Amino acid sequence: MPTNPCPFCHLPAERIAGDNALGMIVRDAYPVSPGHTLIIPRRHVGSFFDLTPDERTGLLTLLDQARAELARSHQPEGYNIGINDGPAAGQTVPHLHIHLIPRYTGDAPDPRGGVRWVIPGKARYW
Repeated sequence: MPTNPCPFCHLPAERIAGDNALGMIVRDAYPVSPGHTLIIPRRHVGSFFDLTPDERTGLLTLLDQARAELARSHQPEGYNIGINDGPAAGQTVPHLHIHLIPRYTGDAPDPRGGVRWVIPGKARYW
């Protein structure tokens, strides 16, 4: 057994907010906003680009389901959707996960640029 088992391969049932045969919906353990959610494949795979076509479809179906639930439960005004794919992109858990981050008016002084802020010096293009 690896010394650092994958935390997403061993999720307790109570952490799972929804699922299908290919993936799971999980609330982020360290949310950046209320309702921050992860979409995780059941198969241990590190990169979005290593998913099968069926897995991609299954995960995007779960993304739609998670967004619908967040719209009902949290009423956000927008969303950021992101994947950290590889260590150079900031991936710290080597099991693919899609972030669905609800956004609320006023949660940032100037939200323009959204995901472009992963490289702050290049985010402001306007």
